[in-house]
Amino acid sequence: MPELAKNEFWKGLKPIENCLMPDSKPEVYLPDVATDDLKMYVPFTETVSSRPLWISPSENRWCDILMSTSAGLVNRHYHPHEVFAYTISGKWGYLEHDWTATAGDFVYETPGEGHTLVAYEHDEPMKVFFIVKGPLIWLNDDGKPDGYFDVHDYIAMCRKHYEEIGLGASYVDNLFR
Repeated sequence: MPELAKNEFWKGLKPIENCLMPDSKPEVYLPDVATDDLKMYVPFTETVSSRPLWISPSENRWCDILMSTSAGLVNRHYHPHEVFAYTISGKWGYLEHDWTATAGDFVYETPGEGHTLVAYEHDEPMKVFFIVKGPLIWLNDDGKPDGYFDVHDYIAMCRKHYEEIGLGASYVDNLFR
């Protein structure tokens, strides 16, 4: 139950009983997801980490907060599906584009777009909320496919990290929907 209303016009409104349809799973609620607690972030590359927030193994999708505390780099890649990004803090961009994102900026990535994600030096760490659908197709320096990374690789990476820090590999399973 949320906190009780004090003066809000909807004070006294009753919640829906049995609000979940049969076979529905409850929501995922995670407080303070953009925390500075580094152990919650799974190392993604040597300079960038990811905090998983929601994972759909059956749809090959996930939401996360990508974070870098200094200059960072994610391997060159493209997405065969769209990706959405909202910048929480810091500064980042793609070497292939003429913009640099800072706090409050939104980015829609077109399916099939190749790019090199970089994080800049900044007083605040780069923290970006991403919604990723489908795999990342790794690209070599010539922009040619050189491997992939999908939701199953993401899950394995998260399980390994959370096991190593003592939360247990199954911690990430609570995020599956």
